[in-house]
Amino acid sequence: MSQDVNILSPCGMLGYGFPEESFRRGMEQQVHAVVVDAGSTDGGPHKLGAGVSIVSRRACKKDLEIILGACLPGKVPVIIGSAGGSGARPHVEWTLDIIEEILREKQMSAKIAVIWADFTQEAVLDALGQGKIVPMSPNIPQLTEQTIRETASIVGQMGHEPVLKALEAGSEIIVCGRAYDPSPFAAVGIFYGKDPGLSYHLGKILECGALCAEPATTKDCILGTIGDDYFTVRALNDRRACTPISVAAHTFYEKDHPYLLHGPGFLLDLENCRFTEQGPGIVRVSGSRYIPQDKTFIKLEGARLTAYRTFVIAGIRDPILLGKLEDVENAVIAQTKQYYPEIDEQDYRIRFYNYGMNAVLGEREFEPFRGHEVGVLFEVVAKTQELASSICATARSTFLHYGYEGRKSTAGNLAFPFAPSDIEFGPVYEFSIYHLMECRADGFPIEIRQGGVQDGEAG
Repeated sequence: MSQDVNILSPCGMLGYGFPEESFRRGMEQQVHAVVVDAGSTDGGPHKLGAGVSIVSRRACKKDLEIILGACLPGKVPVIIGSAGGSGARPHVEWTLDIIEEILREKQMSAKIAVIWADFTQEAVLDALGQGKIVPMSPNIPQLTEQTIRETASIVGQMGHEPVLKALEAGSEIIVCGRAYDPSPFAAVGIFYGKDPGLSYHLGKILECGALCAEPATTKDCILGTIGDDYFTVRALNDRRACTPISVAAHTFYEKDHPYLLHGPGFLLDLENCRFTEQGPGIVRVSGSRYIPQDKTFIKLEGARLTAYRTFVIAGIRDPILLGKLEDVENAVIAQTKQYYPEIDEQDYRIRFYNYGMNAVLGEREFEPFRGHEVGVLFEVVAKTQELASSICATARSTFLHYGYEGRKSTAGNLAFPFAPSDIEFGPVYEFSIYHLMECRADGFPIEIRQGGVQDGEAG
């Protein structure tokens, strides 16, 4: 029987924050690695396209100061997945800059492995030419050469293989570009000879921090332990507890199939998993099966610039206007278009979102409107920022003074919470690449560097 492997997940995303007491309690358990996911596509394509992070620099540094300060003195590896949010080069470099700043402030040094996840347009074009790229799902169009050339930011989700190599190299900090979320966690278990099915299933549970506990949150710590034919999970805060139901439920999180989970080069079969209570707040899981596939397909993510946005937020309380709001909005759109006959209507789009009146579900809304006020957000998306702002200003002034039937006051139809009312958002991006590409599992370059204070610099 081999030694159990303990993996500490501080939170669901680096920079979300976590109770330091929970983290300290976890570090008392002879932790083999601290692994934290830092990325997601939940916020849309803007972060990838613009090269900006999901969380603030301050928040990321605050979390890393606690993690690095506790792990490096004890030689506990720290692994960061999908660094900076989207895991492209700007996001990885942003994270590395924070790490370097912390190391120097604390007069520490560390062996850092950087695993890059960027793919060039040429590499993707070559794969396309060889027939090695397919859409993620039927609703995604086939990838074209034009789309690839219009997409400046392209990343691929790495599996555990490059992370495993970085661990084998004795890296103290591993900063991954875009990674399949469970992979950095799974790499730790596989590094210590544990079953890859259990390792990946545990990674699936740990990637969101304490979201697998009750009450659920991404802002707290969770400890995973891999044995020879099982793993356990437990919360590290007395306010939370893992239960067989909460852990099993999180197994279904973000999946399109109840028990099959596709990853880069493998299929995870969870049909015969068992979730049992091992002790108070501790859940034991067994039966996870790792099935290698003949070919390795990684998920490609790419974002391209498509337009520019200007938007307005306003409030409406007039019951007469609320009774005919959509008709008035359609009239505002029509009048704005009439005012600019010289502008091709294909160059811009006007949209209204009536919060409090079907803004979320739209035509699928099943609750009748009962409110006395509505928040209106309307946007113009156009080819240029100047065009978006010009058309938005016209739509706003038209809406503000539109003379609808029954209106009793001519002072204005909209209440603006902000001045100026028109807010220039800037560039708008879309996911232009959301496809699977066949490639080598180890096709992610690893760079080893020495970070922090070097010999002769201390003091």
